Amino acid sequence: MMPMIRGIFICVILCLSLKTYAAQIYVTDYASEAQAKVYVTNYQSEANCIVYETKYQSDTGSGVWYFTNHKSDARTIIHYTKYKSEADLIVHFTKYKSEARCRY
Repeated sequence: MMPMIRGIFICVILCLSLKTYAAQIYVTDYASEAQAKVYVTNYQSEANCIVYETKYQSDTGSGVWYFTNHKSDARTIIHYTKYKSEADLIVHFTKYKSEARCRY
């Protein structure tokens, strides 16, 4: 129950902070350093968030993520996990910005 609440909370923060800019995400190799553990699924129906990866940090929209190379520039630090049961957030990456969204 607690991981689900944490995942929803993180999803809400990521999606609401996107009103002005894309969420700035830094990916770490260390789970202990991350604010959220993320599992990537191949199926939209399994995902909490449908994510569109942008090349521009000024891009806007719910589910639009900009990956930064510098931890100090990031709003959120994530760690990819191999196991869905460990994840706080389940995402599916899309090629189309119009499909990007987060479900609460």
